[in-house]
Amino acid sequence: MTSFPFAIVGFDLDGTLLDTSGDLAAALNHALASAGRPTLPVERVKPMIGGGARHMLAQGMAVTGGCTEVELDLLQRRLLDHYEANIAVLTRPFPQALEALDRLAAMNVTLAIVTNKLEALARQILAELDLTDRFATIIGGDTMGPGNGKPSRLPIDAMVERCGGGRAAFVGDSIYDIRAAHAAGLPAIACSFGFLMQPVEELGAEQVIDAFDALIPALERLA
Repeated sequence: MTSFPFAIVGFDLDGTLLDTSGDLAAALNHALASAGRPTLPVERVKPMIGGGARHMLAQGMAVTGGCTEVELDLLQRRLLDHYEANIAVLTRPFPQALEALDRLAAMNVTLAIVTNKLEALARQILAELDLTDRFATIIGGDTMGPGNGKPSRLPIDAMVERCGGGRAAFVGDSIYDIRAAHAAGLPAIACSFGFLMQPVEELGAEQVIDAFDALIPALERLA
């Protein structure tokens, strides 16, 4: 048995465990270009990530001239097709992320993913990076049904249940992550290196980390 204070630690994917910004920006720009819109630099795309592909696309279209729901439907399919075909060209784990996962696993902590990325895409990217087996469950933005991704508490509740119950914490980089964790009664850790939509201090997380070597000390402080 471990004396570590948490039995379960859940993670967001984009901007938390994985730097997916290059591949997501490429997919968004593919969709924008197909509609005759200007493309956007990666740094401008980063704050658009976190609410799912349609949310990112809607923001990209808004800053390049707006669009209708019909256009969004068409372009979302183009974006997803491009992303699925090029999902791990540039994507890599953030520095020291895998070492932190190894340390938690060595202490018998159960690890999980809760992302607003479609579950099939989350599973594909984790498989391509050979990370799937590290996680007891992988919950996507569509897993709990339409409209039940983060900031709903439902995927966080499902994470805890699927991991066998016990004291849990959640790690993320967006307001969706922190609100979902808090709605489910879990403490949250925010990643300052993520795809921030606002200053990290405004997310309301109990702890903030600037790199993954600070994760385990931050979890211990939460106790």
